[in-house]
Amino acid sequence: MNYEYFIAKRIIGSRAYKSSVSAPIIKIGIAAITIGIVVMMIAIATGIGLQQKIRDKVVAFNGHVTITNYDSNNSQESLYPISINQDFYPEFKSVEGIKHVQAVAAKFGVIRTETDFEGAYLKGVGADYDWSYFKEFLIEGRLPDFTKKWSEEVLISEYLANRLKFKLGDTFQMVFAKDDPEKLPNIITFNIVGIYNSGFQDLDAQYLIGNIRHIQRINKWEDDQVGSFEVYIDDYNQIQQTGIAIYQNTPSTLNSQTITEKYASIFEWIGIFDTNIYGIIGIMILVAGINMITALLVLILERTQMIGILKALGSNNWSIRKLFLYNASYLILLGLFWGNLIGLGLLFAQKYLKLFPLDPSVYYVTEAPVYINFGYIVALNIGTLLLCLFMLLVPSYIITKISPVKAIRFE
Repeated sequence: MNYEYFIAKRIIGSRAYKSSVSAPIIKIGIAAITIGIVVMMIAIATGIGLQQKIRDKVVAFNGHVTITNYDSNNSQESLYPISINQDFYPEFKSVEGIKHVQAVAAKFGVIRTETDFEGAYLKGVGADYDWSYFKEFLIEGRLPDFTKKWSEEVLISEYLANRLKFKLGDTFQMVFAKDDPEKLPNIITFNIVGIYNSGFQDLDAQYLIGNIRHIQRINKWEDDQVGSFEVYIDDYNQIQQTGIAIYQNTPSTLNSQTITEKYASIFEWIGIFDTNIYGIIGIMILVAGINMITALLVLILERTQMIGILKALGSNNWSIRKLFLYNASYLILLGLFWGNLIGLGLLFAQKYLKLFPLDPSVYYVTEAPVYINFGYIVALNIGTLLLCLFMLLVPSYIITKISPVKAIRFE
């Protein structure tokens, strides 16, 4: 054990240290570290959590990349058919990182009841549809079964069900207009077998999930014609590169679009969270560092005589600076301990108890989601410790200006 660490340990353990003039300043410094680490952990966990939750909800309704016909159609409705006889379907072998490809179609219609009506898109899917995202959204009933050729089962959102006063097991009629306004519309009776709530109200208000066969029949398409393809990839971080590769490996008559392009405004908005997180981390570390600088200066001034004696005994300036940096490290680690304890407690409470709800019309989620990963927690703790110690190197330089003769002279 080096003597600097030994002396620092004795100072920390002494009663005089805990009841000295610097004690309140030290407590404020520890509190600043604690509050700083709590705020930073919450900012990172909720920022990343909100980004991932919103992204997953958009992916659930669209896939990571959508392959469609080239047309000027700005609605969600499938107007022109695409043959499923494509090289990339059902497996996209020419591009790496593709997890799943599914064929879908969408048709706008009006849900009609005795007292009300509501416009929505019937999203037609088949037996190849990936239900993994909607399993998480399902709040009542079960997922539809489209393994048979014809099925009137549908999955409807809680938002639409509440507006139309539907409940599980109800049947309703949906009216689909034909291209020729003089012809009678198509009317299909559906049976509600499941109710979902994604928390993304803008999308919940638009879609109910049904059998793609109905849309093929209404549009007079063949069994091998669909509206579009949804592509799921393994790594979202590679979405731009994979999106380009998909575009290059599809026929020239087809267009592909990533969700970041299709919903650019949403992804630009959640991208701002990164800037906010970096800003909060910078401010918190700066505030914690300034408080620790104040505490260190008070400790140095309070121990001026001890510094003078150590210099008279032959200790060099760097050795004495190390002594006080050891002392400051203890205070920082103490603050980090309490900060992690409180921060993780709040994050786990929010994750499992849902203490803080959010307005879904603004944030697209019903409660504040949290992302807990011990990788960023460890990095945050190490970064805070090192940056605070780096900031303390400059004020510790004041030790070199203390004269041993003046320091140990008694009045």
